[in-house]
Formats: sequence, C-alpha cells, structure tokens
Amino acid sequence: MSGRRVRWGIAVLIGAAIAISYFDRQTLPVAIKAIQSEIPISNTQFSQLQAAFLTAYALMYAGGGKLIDVLGTRKGYLAIMLWWSVACASHGLAATFGMLAVSRFLLGMGEGGAFTAATKAVAEWFPVGERSTAMGMINAGTSVGAVVAPPLIAIVLATLNWRWVFFLSGAAGLLWTVWWMRGYYAPAAHPRLSERERGEIAEVLRPQAEQSVSWIGLFRYPQVWGLVFAKFLSDAAWYFYLFWLPKYLYDVRNFDTKQVGTFAWIPYAAAGIGSLAGGWFSSRLIRRGRSLDFSRKLALGLSAAVMPLIFFVTRAPVQIAIVLFSIAFAGQQSWSTLVMILPADIFPRRAVGSVAGLVGFGGAMGGVVFGLVVGYLLDHGFGYGLVFGLVGTFHVLAFCVILLTVRTVRPMEAMT
Repeated sequence: MSGRRVRWGIAVLIGAAIAISYFDRQTLPVAIKAIQSEIPISNTQFSQLQAAFLTAYALMYAGGGKLIDVLGTRKGYLAIMLWWSVACASHGLAATFGMLAVSRFLLGMGEGGAFTAATKAVAEWFPVGERSTAMGMINAGTSVGAVVAPPLIAIVLATLNWRWVFFLSGAAGLLWTVWWMRGYYAPAAHPRLSERERGEIAEVLRPQAEQSVSWIGLFRYPQVWGLVFAKFLSDAAWYFYLFWLPKYLYDVRNFDTKQVGTFAWIPYAAAGIGSLAGGWFSSRLIRRGRSLDFSRKLALGLSAAVMPLIFFVTRAPVQIAIVLFSIAFAGQQSWSTLVMILPADIFPRRAVGSVAGLVGFGGAMGGVVFGLVVGYLLDHGFGYGLVFGLVGTFHVLAFCVILLTVRTVRPMEAMT
C-alpha cells in the first residue's frame, strides 16, 4: 500500500503545480480593470496580451515535451516552475503595455511544459486503469487555481494594489519548488519505496521497448495529427473561457471587482468536478471490463455533447448564465483530462512527453488564433453572441476529428 500512497501523493503534488499555473494565468484577466487605471488596454490589446502568452506557451509546449523527455520529469519540472514563477512576478514591474506583453510571453514560456511533465509523470507512475483518474486529479488543479484566483485577487486589490497580485503569485511558485524536490522521484529512485514496491510498480506498468523515436518522426502518425487538431479546436474554446470570462462579466454584465470575486469562481469549481468525473468515469468503465477504446471515446463524446449549451448564455439572466458557464467548464475539463491522457494510452513512454507537447502546442495555437479573432470581433461591433455561437461547436468538431484519426485507442506495438 505504501507504493500506492506514494503515487497518489505525487498526483496531488503535480495538481498543486497546475493550480499555481492557473492562478498565475488568471492574475491578468481578474486584475485587468485595476491595471487599466494605470495602463490603457483595449479589447484588441487584451487579446494581444493573451496571444503573447499563448504563442510562447505553444512553442514551449512542443519543445518542452522533448525537454522533459531529455532532462527527466524531476529536473524538467523544477526548471520550468522556477522560470514561470519569476516571469509571473515580473508583471508587477510593468509600466507599459509592451512590458506587460514581454512578461506575458515569458510566463507562457515557463508554463508551456506543465502538462507535458504531468503526462510524463502519469506514464511513469500509473497503470492504464488508473491513469485517467490520476490525470483527472491533476487536471482538477486547473480549477483549484482558477477558483481561488478571483476572491484572493479581489482581496489583494482591495488591500494592496494590482502589482502585489503578481509578486505574491510568483512567490507561491517558488515555494512549490521546495516541495517538488523533496517529493518527486522516478519510481526506480524514490527513497520512500522499498525494492519490492519498486518491482510491483514496474510490474503493473505497461511493459514497453524503450526504442527512441525522432521528434519529426512523430508526424508520420495520424493519431498525432488528429490529437493536435482536436486540441486546437477544443482549446480555442477553453482559452476564450479562461481569459475572457472575467472581462465579459465586467463589460456585458456590469460586474465590479467584488462581484467578479464573488461569482467568477463558480464555473471553475464546476470545471474541477468535470476533471474528476471524466477521469473517474473512464477508469470505472475500464475496471468493469470495457475496452480502453470504448472507455475513452464514450467519456469524450459525453463531454463534447454538453458544450453547445453555451450558445444560450447571452440570452439568459445572469444566474442562468453562470449555470451555463459551469456546465461548459465541467464538460471542457472532463474533455481535457481525457485528451491529455491519450498520448500515454497510445505511445511508448519514451515518446509520451514529446507527443503530449505537440498536442499542447496545437491547443495553445487554437487559443492564439481564436483569441485574436475574438478581440477583432468585439472591437468591430459583432458582440459576444457570435463568439459563443462559435465556441459551442468546437468540441463537437474535435470529437469527430478524434473518431476519424484515432480509430482505436490502444498501445502501439512499436515506433520506428
């Protein structure tokens, strides 16, 4: 049982890192109204700040996957957390839009490796029947960070000023690195495991030949293209929700900072439920004897099916709008949990970080492209109705892409 406790403790540890990363991402959207009192920022410029973050995030997500494969999970995660924590704190020194954009770009560079390292750790520690549950726990960290961000940032804005939002969030990341260095090792080197427990973990993990595969060579596999494009579509919607929800509440529903702090956390709490529920449901199907392919695709399909409800948000009173946001956030994070575990289900462990990196790259680029489209549409009079109509279709299209390109979810026999 000790080995089991250790690996679930590692899931909590990584989930805490993901929570910090999502808190860091919410600092700018939640504090934007206070920042605008010192630094004028239009809708187009706001979208450009998010594009700066996501462009760097996308590039590092792709390259960071290879970095994690080369450095290993322990050293790789330490490096990226140190980088993004300092980058987050640097926002507090900004005096112009350009300085904010540079800080946002640097933050994206650091955070780009977060989920690739998480996927790699899950592949190292968890058998197939537990992976989606573990990734669900880790992915729930996105909701923890996003849930606590609005009220905590509101408190900081009320007692200090917007610059301290960034200083304090950067300090939280630096503290986490101490926990990481004390708590994370690969199973073969973990000091809290006996030789017997190491052997048990090695036995339950899927045996694989440790052949190498070139990064460019991954593009020969239709599963890679399918997952990348599906993530491009679904994360176009997710990053819109993540970065624009507080601004929508400010601009359209006329919320003030206190109201955003009071209500904006609710959809993110629902997202956490979705993360846990999607991963748990898929794992339960596997434990009940259903195939890996059926278990993943059924859960993905159900997650995508609820997303078109967001179309009605602009026609609903604010209370119902929050409910609709909550359903969409839950569906999205259930989807995200399952999509990000597919590289570990399909590809050899030596390639998992690289594949996950490419998938994350696709997702971030979806956020870049659609974020710029949103900024343009809103500054040219099209309104949020069109935007929500578009995002309501993206997950359904993404599911169709997965059905076409990942015909069967199963471990590859070999990669050459």
